[in-house]
Amino acid sequence: MTEHPTSHEGRKAMAARPQERTRPRQETAAGATAAAVAVPPPGGGSGGGTGPDAAAARREGDRLRFVGAATRRIARGLDLDEIVLGLCRATVPTFSDAILVYLRDPLPVGDERPAEPFVLRLRRTDRLRLTDLEGEELVLVPDPDPTPAAELCEVRSGSALAEVLRGVRPVPGDSAAARAALPELLGGDHPLPAGQRAILAPLRGRRRVIGAAVFLRRPERAGFEPNDLLVAAQLATHTALGIDKAVLYGREAYIADELQRTMLPDSLPQPTGVRLASRYLPAAETARVGGDWYDAIPLPGSRVALVVGDVMGHSMTSAAIMGQLRTTAQTLAGLDLPPQEVLHHLDEQAQRLGENRMATCMYAVYDPVSHRITIANAGHPPPILLHLGGRAEVLRVPPGAPIGVGGVDFEAVELDAPAGATLLLYTDGLVESRLRDVWTGIEQLRERLAATAQLTGPDHSPPLEALCDDVLDMLGPGDRDDDIALLAARFDGIAPSDVAYWFLEPEDAAPGRARRLARRALARWDLEELSDSVELLISEVVTNAVRYAERPVTLRLLRTDVLRCEVGDDSPQLPRQRRARDTDEGGRGLFLVNRLARRWGATRLSGGKVVWFELATR
Repeated sequence: MTEHPTSHEGRKAMAARPQERTRPRQETAAGATAAAVAVPPPGGGSGGGTGPDAAAARREGDRLRFVGAATRRIARGLDLDEIVLGLCRATVPTFSDAILVYLRDPLPVGDERPAEPFVLRLRRTDRLRLTDLEGEELVLVPDPDPTPAAELCEVRSGSALAEVLRGVRPVPGDSAAARAALPELLGGDHPLPAGQRAILAPLRGRRRVIGAAVFLRRPERAGFEPNDLLVAAQLATHTALGIDKAVLYGREAYIADELQRTMLPDSLPQPTGVRLASRYLPAAETARVGGDWYDAIPLPGSRVALVVGDVMGHSMTSAAIMGQLRTTAQTLAGLDLPPQEVLHHLDEQAQRLGENRMATCMYAVYDPVSHRITIANAGHPPPILLHLGGRAEVLRVPPGAPIGVGGVDFEAVELDAPAGATLLLYTDGLVESRLRDVWTGIEQLRERLAATAQLTGPDHSPPLEALCDDVLDMLGPGDRDDDIALLAARFDGIAPSDVAYWFLEPEDAAPGRARRLARRALARWDLEELSDSVELLISEVVTNAVRYAERPVTLRLLRTDVLRCEVGDDSPQLPRQRRARDTDEGGRGLFLVNRLARRWGATRLSGGKVVWFELATR
């Protein structure tokens, strides 16, 4: 069975070569040439047989096979553009010589009320023509200058187009309804073929009409048959339902992705004595929403909490649980609880959220003054410490059970954190995939870190941002099964010579002694120009601490790029700035701190609080 050419030149060429029973080839818009369909176009088939009934039966069989192949091609599309492209490629030139697809602008999503007015926008138009390529056989190629059609069309209530769209069923081009509706849709300048060579098919989704498709045939080709209206209806129905599903899925994926990203920190803090860098990569498009998170939380005493976690699953529920656990971890960190206690409370919170709310988590606290780090683990891959000389080691941290299991204890270990070393916390998506197990991936990561460090030499640590990028470069094409969270911390520490620490008895003489001690420390650091401001602020803060403290008050000065003063006492009540009246004798201490200090704050501890302020040193 052969497919008849539809142009005069094509008929001449076929007549000149009657012995060659070949079909023209179809070239896609990208220029790729594909074999034409194995069946003649619906309504245009011919061939052998014994009578009209046999020919009609063959045409019906061809029509059914075409509908099956076309709907499968449309169904393969994952997003809106792929679905519309599938409709065009399936119908041109097999079913029609040209197609125009109009979609509602904007497209409504789910139960969303459609925007007014009702506007259709031309989404795609495909039209093929026959051409002779310098003696080569005839091929079908995209028409570079398709017949112009209106880009936008406002569907007015009560118009002929509105009535056709409301009726949902496709209408032939020679019907009165189509003759009135098509010029309204395509524009008055668009030529319409005579006879039964056009079909106007509304695209109706699950709840409403979302567009329209126009199928056109050339005058030299046989017109559409009545049964072709059923073919157009099938194509329009599958396309509209696919578009509905793609738009709804796209909106849900966008919401989930935004939900997850808004729950991750916009930027990392810049705590004293440590530099931070992070990366987050979503999973593959088929599972783009996950529950990986990271965080860096400043703590009293210039310490910082480093957190990386992974909620099991890929869904909006996983992203929501991640947000709840991250918020809980921030609250617990603000209470200055030990790492193992933080994980214990996270475990209880996960159980309160419901059954099977599982997550892994690594929680570490770095102290730049003592150059030590305390780590507790809840079923998470172990961290890797990259030393200044280039040696990378996998830290031995008790694995623990995942958060949500319940009834388990978590253990913390305290390790050295030498200056210049880099701690890498990550989720399992970085080291585990279908192509490798988690321990193989961890070893590859360790080797990658060591190789990167050797490039910068034994006396210099690799740049932190470049190190994160280099780590992600180890991922291969099959390694993106899960989302990835990565947090890197470069330990600079604070030298002992830049720290001054004292205990003050809670007595009336404490503020005066604090001023004298601070003055000596500033002289030793060549910061005498700050003496007046520091003494005034320390006096106010220490006076407030002595008023409520029962145990010795702590005073600590830290010199880095700023001068930081910390005053701690055993009273849990946090100070609040207020406006003092003219007759009040007190209440102006925090007002002065707020006006003179670069930054200040107060943090509640398990055994009291710390009030701190910072002044610029240059």
